[in-house]
Amino acid sequence: MVFTFIFAYLPLWGWLYAFVDYRAGRSIFEMDYVGFKWFSMLVYSEQQIYEILRVLKNTLGISFLSLLFSFLPMAFAILLYEIRSIRMRKIVQTLTTIPHFISWVLVYSVVFSLLAVDSGVVNNLLIDLGLIQKPINFLASSDHIWLKMVGLEIWKGLGWGAILYLAAINGISQDLYEAARIDGAGRFRCVWHITIPGLLPTFFVLLLLAVANMINTGMDQFFVFSNAMNKSSIEVLDLYTYNIGLLKGNFSLATVISILKTIVSLTLLFSVNRLSKTLRGESIF
Repeated sequence: MVFTFIFAYLPLWGWLYAFVDYRAGRSIFEMDYVGFKWFSMLVYSEQQIYEILRVLKNTLGISFLSLLFSFLPMAFAILLYEIRSIRMRKIVQTLTTIPHFISWVLVYSVVFSLLAVDSGVVNNLLIDLGLIQKPINFLASSDHIWLKMVGLEIWKGLGWGAILYLAAINGISQDLYEAARIDGAGRFRCVWHITIPGLLPTFFVLLLLAVANMINTGMDQFFVFSNAMNKSSIEVLDLYTYNIGLLKGNFSLATVISILKTIVSLTLLFSVNRLSKTLRGESIF
């Protein structure tokens, strides 16, 4: 509760900056009160509206792609659970969980080593095989950038995301599997008729929470992979807020964008909660 209060509720005091002209080094009570001036700046010009719609499109597009592949941790957990060798299962689980603890800066270093134009392993291999004539600048291209980002996110979080499903599998009664085997069911039938139905409640709860939180994509991944060539397609709402606030120094406008992001997230959360109650008869909270 203390942690949540410090890092989730205490920063809400900073919302006051949305109603003043921010001046560095001054107390917020010494700044000029401007009312909803910065809120109106969001729709002040066609260019500003275009920028907001662009980052919203990037944010929602990447989030929707992530939702499409949200079944992968559950599928991976099932495959992992079906490995009969406990030693091999632990090795695979450890190797797939480690990437979760690697920072995006180190991930970018590895990707750069693989995809760099001059010294990248992939370009050198493709040239040696005669598949391309000149190196491809993968990192400076905006082609399929959403799929690239989602692919890296899946690689980084697949093993970690499977942990919860493994715990849910262990919670399924073994009597169901024994009864199914007595009736002649093989491994595939046991998975299809027992394991998957037993995991669906967990899957739907996590899916609904992901939908409610889809506007919060984070910024560290997109910050390290962003450059002048792909910025228009990779800049999400969190990164846009960072660029407006810290790089351009407009803390008041950045605060307004953060407030709107919070309002959208809460709206999605309550909408999904109502949808869950209507369809499943159970609410998330």
